Amino acid sequence: MKFPNLPVWLRCALAGVCIAGALPPWGWWPLAFIGFAILDRLLANTTWKQRFRRTWLVGAWWLFPAMLWMVDLAPPGYVIASVLYSTYFGIAAALTPPSSPGRQFVFPGAFAIAELARWYWPFGGVPLANVALGQAAAPLGQTARLLGPLFVIALVVAVGQALAAAVVDKDRTIPAVVASLVALSLGAAWLHPRSTVVGEIDVAVVQGGGPTQTRASSSQQPVVLARHIEATKTVPQGVDLILWPENVVNPGRFLDMDEAASRVADVAIANNATLLTGWFFAVNDGTATVNFQAATSPQGEQIDRYDKVRVVPFGEYVPLRPIVEALAERFSSEPLPSRDVIAGTGPPVLETPVGTVGVTISWEAFFERRSRAAVANGAQLLTNPTNGSTFWLTQVHTQQVAANQLRAIENDRWVLMAGPTGMSAIVDANGKVLQRTGIGERAVLTDTVELRTGRTLASLVGVWPMLLYGLAAIILGRVRLRS
Repeated sequence: MKFPNLPVWLRCALAGVCIAGALPPWGWWPLAFIGFAILDRLLANTTWKQRFRRTWLVGAWWLFPAMLWMVDLAPPGYVIASVLYSTYFGIAAALTPPSSPGRQFVFPGAFAIAELARWYWPFGGVPLANVALGQAAAPLGQTARLLGPLFVIALVVAVGQALAAAVVDKDRTIPAVVASLVALSLGAAWLHPRSTVVGEIDVAVVQGGGPTQTRASSSQQPVVLARHIEATKTVPQGVDLILWPENVVNPGRFLDMDEAASRVADVAIANNATLLTGWFFAVNDGTATVNFQAATSPQGEQIDRYDKVRVVPFGEYVPLRPIVEALAERFSSEPLPSRDVIAGTGPPVLETPVGTVGVTISWEAFFERRSRAAVANGAQLLTNPTNGSTFWLTQVHTQQVAANQLRAIENDRWVLMAGPTGMSAIVDANGKVLQRTGIGERAVLTDTVELRTGRTLASLVGVWPMLLYGLAAIILGRVRLRS
């Protein structure tokens, strides 16, 4: 664990690669503990400048590989985000005392605050490749039910530090304290009161299939819709709810609004089921775009609509457009969006004949606050219609499945995820993936899912307990350094 013969930069690289390797699509979740054990040794008995530089380098080796998908949106954005977010973690380390046990107390909270900061700023945040995603299918993932993903992240950091203390320092006190904390957390997550099951419905998640790494074009719009109409013909009779992916209904050049609505209504009527469909089209004389999920009743009437609130920077709108467009013209062959998506303002729920359905469109699934808002507004089931057909890797797809696993655990709700070319999934309230599709295939997932009411502790308190712990730990750590 000490790696005395390896230079600092190589140890930083090894720590960063381990943290990245714990994330989907690789998913070797124990590597996260090794990565933070190495990082803990890099911080021990160092100056604040050394802690900053070393942790920044760890962050770079973690985020540049784990957020490579951003190259598809905008190469300048990918570089800026990776550099900036690594800086957040460098600042967290610089504020951490270098000696033990102060370091073990402060750094988990400081690191959690750094993660939280990048979930909000700039441009509304980019929470992909966060440490909690690697634990979604691991035992620690269940503790998200208590205090959310930030608590999972702090536990991962603490376990890594305890591993370093046990192996390198031969210390027994810190590992014993952390082991007790983990055991209590797992026990509390298991004993946590569950939400109330108020009903069951039969659902179908439809994936139309087709090639990936394709850019949106008007010529593909009728093809994508036709694929989903055709795939839905295989849905068995008696299904209560059918979920289509994000933006598969695209009125415009080849399809006017009335014809699009008629085709959607025909599918709902033919299946005698509530149909949730993703719409995407230009408005305001073509100067802007809307992206929403609509609920169509079994009688073919559109009865509710949720407009996407957290739109994707560089993908659905362009921050600092003149500067970014100039950089993109020079460094990227991929065009930026010519018009911005209008962000919605309403609660993320659809009122349907089968109950109140929560909706997080596309990458909104990565923002825990969106699912919490859905449950706070009465959601009995969570859905995540998405469109990952642009991306040439499976990073976004697999990390999104993991995000939905965490959202299921945090809120004690079943989650349905639908993508036009994959991945699609059905996740139960324990975060277990019951079914998942492959990339590019045409598939229909069917199951009987539970409708639930009630709130978990994580759903009620949000990020506040971890934010307060992190701030208190940093302040106490600074006071201890000055005393």
